[in-house]
Amino acid sequence: MISVNNVTLRFGKKALFEDVNIKFTEGECYGLIGANGAGKSTFLKILTGQLEPSRGDVTITKGQRLSFLEQDHFKYDDFPVLDTVIMGNQRLYDIMKEKDAIYSKEDFSDEDGIRASELEAEFATMNGWEAESDAATLLNGLNIDTELHYKQMSELPASDKVKVLLARALFGNPDILLLDEPTNHLDLDAIRWLEEFLINFDNTIIVVSHDRYFLNKVCTHTVDIDYSKMQLYAGNYDFWYESSQLMIKQMKEANKKKEEKIKELQEFIQRFSANASKSKQATSRKRALEKIELDTLRPSSRKYPYIDFKPNREIGNEVLTVSNLSKTIDGEKVLDNLSFTVGHDDKIAFVGSYTIAATTLFQILSGKMEPDEGDYKWGITTSQAYFPKDNTEDFAGTDTIVDWLMPYSPEKDATYVRGFLGRMLFSGDDGLKKVNVLSGGEKVRVMLSKMMMLGANALLMDEPTNHLDMESITSLNNGLIKFPGIVLFTSQDHQFIQTIANRIIEITPNGVIDKTTTYDEYLDSDEMARKRQALS
Repeated sequence: MISVNNVTLRFGKKALFEDVNIKFTEGECYGLIGANGAGKSTFLKILTGQLEPSRGDVTITKGQRLSFLEQDHFKYDDFPVLDTVIMGNQRLYDIMKEKDAIYSKEDFSDEDGIRASELEAEFATMNGWEAESDAATLLNGLNIDTELHYKQMSELPASDKVKVLLARALFGNPDILLLDEPTNHLDLDAIRWLEEFLINFDNTIIVVSHDRYFLNKVCTHTVDIDYSKMQLYAGNYDFWYESSQLMIKQMKEANKKKEEKIKELQEFIQRFSANASKSKQATSRKRALEKIELDTLRPSSRKYPYIDFKPNREIGNEVLTVSNLSKTIDGEKVLDNLSFTVGHDDKIAFVGSYTIAATTLFQILSGKMEPDEGDYKWGITTSQAYFPKDNTEDFAGTDTIVDWLMPYSPEKDATYVRGFLGRMLFSGDDGLKKVNVLSGGEKVRVMLSKMMMLGANALLMDEPTNHLDMESITSLNNGLIKFPGIVLFTSQDHQFIQTIANRIIEITPNGVIDKTTTYDEYLDSDEMARKRQALS
């Protein structure tokens, strides 16, 4: 168990959170939610001891081990992959290394023998003989091939490093497990494996995630950070959301009834206060009026951007034809004779672990890259807007946000652009920020602003939910659901795909799966599973 007692964290005069008292108990999974900047990741750092609170303390049950997901992808570059995972239980790893050092001595003394026997005893109680096989099992579950287990971390691509660090956090059955955005950069199969692992995990879990489906799947409780306070709720994210909306609705209805009663009393007092025969009644109603208090509704500090894609013209029947597209990058054939046709009602999710294929396809379809072979044709009624996975090049300059957006605005007026930005949560002088200093989330909101201004009826979106908070993801999700045009997109957000897509395409190194279906139906289909296995 881990307990938080009267914890307050202040930066100057501002309290990020104040007088927090929560007990996180064994066998439960807690989803930590809140708006961007509420302090979710900061709170996890306090729990790990990386950050000291201004007041209060954190207590962990004696003898229990805490593990957390590290964010530094280069920290273990000098270590083998398997060693990195086992280091998740530092004491076990230290014993292994000390044992090896003793046994490698040429002048093995009696003292060495005594020490070795002590280490062996502790090693056995920690299940040390199973350490390598347990680490390998975690890595295999996350789709890290066995041949990579003995390579140096520096030799792995970034996507695999993320998985190794996650395996490190999970290793050795920790008593308390802290995970900050564990699904980021994971492929869909790895996410599904992680969901099952956490569902079957018997100890305490505290997780921060923007993936609503993931939180719903694994969490038994929700901790909401709002107004510098933390409120614990039983149930997953959807239960918290629905119940909080219901409470607000009930309070509004109660206040409405009170307002009606106040109005009635005020009218009576006004009509009869001068009438001697009614003065007694008027006085009594005046007293009743004074007693009525409206419940103060404190709206959430969460802010939702206004995302609404309105095409300038309706899309026709001929939308997009892709014919025999092929593309080789750095000696690897990323697209191989790809063909498909897009209809005017299609919202297509490109899924699977082979993400470079969809990214390359979108770059070709947006005119950013030429194919080696084949061609594509957009319908004459279509207009396209492209959201790239990597926007570094787009924001390399020193323009202000307003100046950057001006060429795409239907009205070449700074006031109009600033008003548009206000709906996207850029208030006041935010529009004067230089684009090259924006945060990841701010860049995404600027890019979405550009796409809305263009008024396109065909959207190409490569991982648009990356860097967004849950509120922005919800707004984007709803905006794309009601969008009357076509959408071709990728995402690691399960709920996002499930609620938007009516067609799934998975490009694998050995072929393509193309099916008109929902995402859940696609994942649960035995036929699709066999195809994916045959093609991977």
